[in-house]
Amino acid sequence: DAAGIVTCGHKGRLFQCKGNGMVRDVFTPPRLRALSGNMGVAHVRYPTAGTPADSEAQPFYVNSPYGIAMAHNGNLTNDSELRHFLDYEAHRHINTDSDSELLLNIFANNLQKTGKFRINEQDIFSAVEGLYSECRGAYAVTAMLAGFGLIGFRDPHGIRPLVFGRRKSLSGKGFDYMFASESVVLDALDFTDIEDVQPGEVIIVSKSAVTRRRLVVEETIAPCIFEYVYFARPDSTIDGIPVYNARLDMGVKLARKVKQ
Repeated sequence: DAAGIVTCGHKGRLFQCKGNGMVRDVFTPPRLRALSGNMGVAHVRYPTAGTPADSEAQPFYVNSPYGIAMAHNGNLTNDSELRHFLDYEAHRHINTDSDSELLLNIFANNLQKTGKFRINEQDIFSAVEGLYSECRGAYAVTAMLAGFGLIGFRDPHGIRPLVFGRRKSLSGKGFDYMFASESVVLDALDFTDIEDVQPGEVIIVSKSAVTRRRLVVEETIAPCIFEYVYFARPDSTIDGIPVYNARLDMGVKLARKVKQ
């Protein structure tokens, strides 16, 4: 019911296009032409928390520290606790009922603790590691730090999917990199080397390198069954399992159970 894009242009300036409605209505040609830059974060909302207000269309953005845009797929289960912490201890203003805005501000607050003028990959890993200990629930996240790069990470239990891939740049120099919730998106755009972001893993794409680290390894991996039976396209692959095959196998098992 909503869609949005935030891109990063010259000198770290961010450009935004988002609102309620279908993708074709939000991303009109004139609005897309106004976007500038060589990296961005985009989101299409299927609301499961919060309200249908225009203000809750993602990606969310905070200017401090460093300028961060974030898109989130999932649901937090300790949102009341996080909202109280951000208000009474971190003193960060939360403008909506969306748990995605909470997640962004937890990440921003952890980065703020560095007190640095410019951060590096280790600072980002530390910020996400703190987020893993603070946020409970399901979250697959893509974020962008103005002038720095892209970040993708997934909750320690792998509840929501996130894939990562690359293709040779159309400019002929280096590679383009992309995160998405479904592999079919990367397939359609001729990306290769497509792989799942592992539960508890963080991948950082900066101007000079791709850095990755699995910060948390949980014994229990619990992908959401709804991704396989409803959300995902049949030609997608999640955690190495083709969605079509998963649906076929579930149908066979259901038929056997009915026969019994």
